[in-house]
Amino acid sequence: MTSALTIHTAGDAASPTVVVLHGLSDAGDNFPDLVDRWRRDWRIVAPSMRGHGTSPRFRPDEMGRTAELMLSDVLAVLDDQPEPVVLLGHSMGGALALRAAVARPAAVRALVLEDPPRASGGPSPAEDAAGFLGFVEGVSERVAAGELEALVAESAWSRPEVEAWARCKPQVQRDYLRRGLHLGRESWAELVPRLAVPTLLVLPDRDSVGPAPTAPGPGNALLSLAVVADAGHCVRRDQPAAYFEAVEEFLAAHLPR
Repeated sequence: MTSALTIHTAGDAASPTVVVLHGLSDAGDNFPDLVDRWRRDWRIVAPSMRGHGTSPRFRPDEMGRTAELMLSDVLAVLDDQPEPVVLLGHSMGGALALRAAVARPAAVRALVLEDPPRASGGPSPAEDAAGFLGFVEGVSERVAAGELEALVAESAWSRPEVEAWARCKPQVQRDYLRRGLHLGRESWAELVPRLAVPTLLVLPDRDSVGPAPTAPGPGNALLSLAVVADAGHCVRRDQPAAYFEAVEEFLAAHLPR
């Protein structure tokens, strides 16, 4: 099986592989700080999900099954790798990574989930879709108006992260945001007990869209929790030092090299 997605790669081709899945409205080239930090020790594979970046668009008749098509795309990426990988996902990418690890445990050495959404098993409410579309349109308009420097100045993130985050917004498929937001039929509570690989759940101490830090959900002996202080939904961008410390300690413990 070969993925049709646009896939960004970096790092040492002879090193172990980490597959990185981005969040809603981002793209595979939205991990500049991670690439800069890990490129000497990892082979980094970062697909742009369908409807994002320059990857294929959803057809109108596919809007009711976008989550299943995205999962199929991720599984194709995993199947194309020469060996089991570390699978890392943020937000929507975390939801996909969780489902992929449950579906292909033999293909995943370890799993890292950064503030994955609380999947309920149903489509996103229409008001959520409309609100997110408005947000994406607003950023896109500012990029088109040449306000990238202002966006950088308004953010505490590194310049490379802000620039990558902003520049991909005009590429997001609008029909997908209007009609296709769906995380799959299975909820977080149904999926976590089925995890069969070491997993790190990275949560912010505020503004989480995922499980509450004080009640992350059903137990699983393979699931570890790291709560990062003074971070919002984009933990890796808000508190990069704490994020990388937590992830690297987890990988060192479970994947001795």
